[in-house]
Amino acid sequence: MKVYPDQLDGQLKRELGPAYVLSGDEPLQLMEAADAVRRAGRLRGFLGREVFSAEAGFEWGQFRAACDAYALFGEPRILDVRLAGKPDRPGAEALLHFAEQPPDDAILLLSLPRLSASDQKARWFQALERRGVVVQVWPLEGDKLLRWLDCRLNARGLLADQSGLRLLAARVEGNLLAAAQEIEKLHILHGSGRLSDEQILQSVADSARYDVFDLADQVLRGRLGKAARILAGLKGEGVAAPVVLWALTRELRLLNQLKSELLRGIPAETVFSQHRLWDSRKAALSQALQRLELPTIRTALVLAARADRIMKGAELGEDWDALLQLCELLSHPGAVGHPAFSTTTCH
Repeated sequence: MKVYPDQLDGQLKRELGPAYVLSGDEPLQLMEAADAVRRAGRLRGFLGREVFSAEAGFEWGQFRAACDAYALFGEPRILDVRLAGKPDRPGAEALLHFAEQPPDDAILLLSLPRLSASDQKARWFQALERRGVVVQVWPLEGDKLLRWLDCRLNARGLLADQSGLRLLAARVEGNLLAAAQEIEKLHILHGSGRLSDEQILQSVADSARYDVFDLADQVLRGRLGKAARILAGLKGEGVAAPVVLWALTRELRLLNQLKSELLRGIPAETVFSQHRLWDSRKAALSQALQRLELPTIRTALVLAARADRIMKGAELGEDWDALLQLCELLSHPGAVGHPAFSTTTCH
C-alpha cells in the first residue's frame, strides 16, 4: 500500500510491514522516513541491521543470501538497501524474490530516488507495494510547505502567524534540511511560545536553494515573480549563466515542437506520449502551451540566441539581464518591461 510521509508514523504504530519502499528526491523527508522505520523495527525486536549500498556492479547474490539465511544468533534484522537509481535486472529479480518469499526474521527497507510512472509498473515494485508499504516523497511547496513548517514548529512548542510561516517558507523553500535547522535555532533563541514576524526575519538566514530546472518549471507555469527570485538566487550562488540558458532553451525547443504538432491537429495526449513526457512535466508544459502562441515561442528563441551571443562576447549586453528578459517573455508576455520585474532584479 502507499502512504504519505506524514502518515508513516501512524502506519508504523498500527503494524510493522515486511517491506518499506522509500522513493523520492527530498533528502530530509527520505532520511526521517528511514529513521522512523528503523526505530519502529528496533522497538519490535529487529535489532540487527545489514546495509547494502547497491551501486553499479553490486552483486545482488549477497542480498539474496541474506534473505534466505537465518540471522546470526537468531536476531531479527533490517535489510537496509540503498539504490542510486532503479534496480537493474538482477536487482529487480532479487527484490521480487523477497516480495514473494519474505523471511520471517527480516524487514526490507529500500531507499531510492524518485521513480517514474512506468518504473512503478515493474513487477518488483508492484509486488513490494502489495506486500509492504510504499512512501513516495515529493518536494514541498505552497500550502503543503506551510503545513509542514507549522507542524514542525508546533513539535518544538512554537507558534507563528500565517505571515510568519510565509516569511519562513520564502527563506528556506527548496531546502527542508535548512528549514529544520532554522526551526531548531528559533527554539534555542526564543524558547517555546509564539514567534513574531520580526523574530523570524532577524533569526532565519535566506537558505532557499534552487537549480536551473526549478527555474524552467516556474517559467513554464507562468510564475514570473518566483522565476525572477530563483534567477537572482542562481546568480548569487555562482551558477554559470550558460547553464541557465541551456535549461531555458531546452524547454523552448520542446515547446516549439509541441505547439507546432498541436496546431497540426494532433491530440495533446498523443503529442505528450510521442515525446515520452513524464506526468509531472505535462502540467507545466500544458500551462505554457495554453499561454504562449507559436510566434511568441519563436520570438523567445530569437532572444535566447541573442543571450547566447552576449555570453560569448559577440554582442553587447549583460548575461543575467538577457536571461531575465527571456523569463519575462515566457512566463508572462504582458509583463515584459513591468517595473516590478525590471532587470535590476538580478543585479
